[in-house]
Amino acid sequence: MKKRKTITKITFLTLFAVLLAMPSACEIVLANGSVTFGFAEPSHIQAEPEITEPDDLPYDEYYEEEPEPEPERILEDDPLEGIDFDPQPENEEEVFTGPPLLLPFNPHATENTDPEIMIALHGINAGGTTPEDFLLYPQTDFGFSDDYAEIEGITTFRGNNFRDTASFGYANISAGSFGERWSRNTGSLVAPTGTVWTGHGWSGQPLIVRWPQETRAIMNMHDWAREQEDLVEVIYPSMDGFIYFLELTTGRDTRDRLNIGFVLKGTGAIDPRGYPLLYVGAGYVSAHGPARIFIISLIDGTVLHTFGNNDGFALRSLWHADASPLVDSENDRLFFPSENGLLYILDLNTEFDPDAGTISIDPTTVRWRFQGRRSHTNGQFWLGFEASPIIHRGHMFLADNGGHLICLDLNTLQPVWVKDVLDDTNTTPVLSIENGHPYLYASTGFHAGWRAPASGSAPIPVWKIDAVTGEEVWRTDFSAYTVPGLAGGVQGSIAIGRHSLDHLIFVPISRSPTISSSTLVALHKETGEVVWEHRSSTWSWSSPVVVYNEDGRGFIVHTTSNADIHLFDGLTGELLNRVSLGRLIEASPAVFESTVVIGTRCQRIIGIELT
Repeated sequence: MKKRKTITKITFLTLFAVLLAMPSACEIVLANGSVTFGFAEPSHIQAEPEITEPDDLPYDEYYEEEPEPEPERILEDDPLEGIDFDPQPENEEEVFTGPPLLLPFNPHATENTDPEIMIALHGINAGGTTPEDFLLYPQTDFGFSDDYAEIEGITTFRGNNFRDTASFGYANISAGSFGERWSRNTGSLVAPTGTVWTGHGWSGQPLIVRWPQETRAIMNMHDWAREQEDLVEVIYPSMDGFIYFLELTTGRDTRDRLNIGFVLKGTGAIDPRGYPLLYVGAGYVSAHGPARIFIISLIDGTVLHTFGNNDGFALRSLWHADASPLVDSENDRLFFPSENGLLYILDLNTEFDPDAGTISIDPTTVRWRFQGRRSHTNGQFWLGFEASPIIHRGHMFLADNGGHLICLDLNTLQPVWVKDVLDDTNTTPVLSIENGHPYLYASTGFHAGWRAPASGSAPIPVWKIDAVTGEEVWRTDFSAYTVPGLAGGVQGSIAIGRHSLDHLIFVPISRSPTISSSTLVALHKETGEVVWEHRSSTWSWSSPVVVYNEDGRGFIVHTTSNADIHLFDGLTGELLNRVSLGRLIEASPAVFESTVVIGTRCQRIIGIELT
């Protein structure tokens, strides 16, 4: 796998001390998934622009009554005061330049995270048989998140195997505002049940790729798109059953939309090797049959393979697949968890001939399943994965609908540790390596009736977890409400800071502190203390995106369900700008350099410039 250079500066003395003191390293990751509805005008807006809302929307949504504005929480003592987040070496001659160290990762359970506490059984099906001793070969071994993709762009949900970014490149933000925008209409799809699916829903993040010209030359793009010297393409599966292909800065169609005929409400993935392959799961039954997972050629739009439906090895007969998969580039291997409770591992056996303009696959499949001790008790704690997987070295971190956070050895398919995350967990965690040690930042949702009645509230913990053992490092609790079918808690995914924001994480909490509101909160990585928070009077399922200027200054892009898009100063929480994009947004944006792309439930894909 091609490695992208990442440069770290450290003195020789510091490096020597770190190596002596370093424990065995490991990393963690969680997954994503859930959705919610609601509307109202956001509160606590500083220096708000005047907002206009278009009146040509395709349908009316139910608007919740706007709660009274609540004062923003301001900490009297700044926990960051006196901390130098960009220390400089005392002697430039001692600076060591080289790649970061990829340390061994040897996770293990503790008395609290022993898998037997929560898992009743687990099993493997390989090629239709159940092996007594299983070993994946060649063995999977993922590295740093910056090395995940060989092609420029956002190729999976939250960018890579750590799920630590939905932005690519640097923005050029000087005014702290939103500028020019484009929009592309989408449509709707009526399912056999009569349910109408419109536009883009949760998690619904676009994929954005800068294709090399030689790859575009063999694709079914319009002539102008194939021939353009530089082209960045937005690839956006939609709940109307189509996949849209758009030029990043104008929204112009780069090729005809592709009709799949299934509700595509999760986030797909593009092959990180730059191969013209798209992996995407359907999220609902269709007139064409049960939901399933698709592998699609981006040369001509051919469906090369489907799987995940009517699978007799599954312990849950729900074939939806909202998670976004990961690809082991070195071993030509796909990892795709499903809501039926199975993890699918496909050796793709890909044959890609760019000169001939052909691509084919011949997959072999391994399936892994488990049953929790509380799974499906009283109709609760379902099996199934909606969150997207994280992989570090040879281990996967998966959160599920039944409140399990699992560290799984991918090469033996044995659970290493399991943490109780309390509730239906759709949010995808994020993995962070800090001083050589892997940690997971994770949270959960509030499913009505599981931990509290729908009329009540429930605690929503945000955890920092040691990825080696599954033990808590710290926990910060918030309170949230819920609505049946439109859950509260953390449904979007946690964003992690880099550069000037390296000490912060950003957590979107839906239906908190009231049933119709939401809070975006910045927490300190070391302590879990609240550094700043911003309250909006409408709920949010969207995941915040951290964007940086070349000087390292960080900004937060975040959307709420009433289709407001916000731009915050990441360090202080100051609201720099807010613009209305129409009506309901459940999806999560992605950012390529200075362009934000987001889909709405009111049947629009919108691109907007950061200025």
